[in-house]
Amino acid sequence: MGIFGDIINYIIGLGASVMLPLVIAVLSICVGVKVGKAVRSGLMIGVGFVGLGLIVDMMNAQLGPAAQAMSKNFGLSMSVVDIGWPGASPMTWASNIATVAIPIAIAVNIIMLALKWTKTVNIDIWNIWHMTFTGAIAYVATGNFWIGILGVIVHAAIAYKLGDIWAPLMTDYFELDGLTVPHGTSAYLAPVACVIDWIIEKIPGIRDIDITADSLQEKVGVLGEPIVIGGILGALVGFLAGYDFSASLQLGVKMSAVMVLMPKVVKCIMEGLMPISERSKEILSKKYDNSEFYIGLDPAILLGDPQVVTAGLIFIPLTILIAVIVPGNVILPFGDLATIGFFIAIAVAVHKGNIFRTIISGSFIMYFTIWIANQTIPWVTKLAETTNSMNGASQLAALDQGGAPITYVFTEIFTRDNIPGMLIVGGIYALCLVFAVRTSKERAKALKEENIA
Repeated sequence: MGIFGDIINYIIGLGASVMLPLVIAVLSICVGVKVGKAVRSGLMIGVGFVGLGLIVDMMNAQLGPAAQAMSKNFGLSMSVVDIGWPGASPMTWASNIATVAIPIAIAVNIIMLALKWTKTVNIDIWNIWHMTFTGAIAYVATGNFWIGILGVIVHAAIAYKLGDIWAPLMTDYFELDGLTVPHGTSAYLAPVACVIDWIIEKIPGIRDIDITADSLQEKVGVLGEPIVIGGILGALVGFLAGYDFSASLQLGVKMSAVMVLMPKVVKCIMEGLMPISERSKEILSKKYDNSEFYIGLDPAILLGDPQVVTAGLIFIPLTILIAVIVPGNVILPFGDLATIGFFIAIAVAVHKGNIFRTIISGSFIMYFTIWIANQTIPWVTKLAETTNSMNGASQLAALDQGGAPITYVFTEIFTRDNIPGMLIVGGIYALCLVFAVRTSKERAKALKEENIA
């Protein structure tokens, strides 16, 4: 497994901006797209992901220190820092499970497609790290390599089914026809929003409140445009962080840039994906009697929606406030704050762009995530120790994946460190998944009726 492992590690080391374009170009040629067109598609996707990387890096560089300053400004004293996905993904790829995780996750997808258990064709190899994290955590927590492998398989199977569930919302709200997002925080946390949306629909008055970027723009004119909203929210974060007037305005302008540039960058990715998406659906539909298939992609494509970015900015200070009220919480949200939009991206689609509802469901999502992440601190710390990723810290936490109900429940089944917690989280999440399926069916039915009309 040495040479094979070296090859896998080399491919992983290329990063998403290189690895995904190569994968797309090769797959495009394999399914019959002309070589020139396939190469162009791959490069266009690469350009898109480089652009996304630049924007996300800027958000991390600007919002990360602001979030940390905000915490100090409010006198918060939480002892364990959230390393976020920028810290969790490298140590996941450095784990022993990572060597075999990619082929295992791909094999699970192929088997499920062959058995017609899923319609999601995942081409986002980079984000297999989410599935790998579950396996790596289960392995370090139990000491059993095969339990770790099972963790990768279980998380992968659930992820592909989530891809099926969210496909109608991708078409209905994001207008990403034929695409889906099967992995990451966006996919596994959105079921919580489905329950909250159902509850809100039962409350007179509250269910009639509908606040979106479009409705704000109608009421307040130019002040409701995404570029202005980004500027206002960015400056507000700066003020809450204790920045002076000049620094706050600079942060505001940079967040305005995010609101304007993010959708344009996402369009590059969508343009690059069109040839392989259309060709793959054509081939698969013929092979499986005109069945429908969805191309699984990185949740970063959802950040092109102004409502997602707006909600993400709102949740920077809000997540810190939620962290204060979670009983017994010792985690200081930090590493994931700049990209908190990933946590609530599909929730925005569940609520059809309603920011008011997204704030309510997102608050539950972040509370749920922070509580779980506190329980997984020993596991995340142990994984960091085994991969030499502690960097001088005594304990580490990760909201992204460390706060994942899938990872938590799976690992608890074998460790049984906190059986009441496992039963509560497992029960709540199972209920949320039921509502997610219901929401998906309703949106699919509405789309079908709309197409007929």
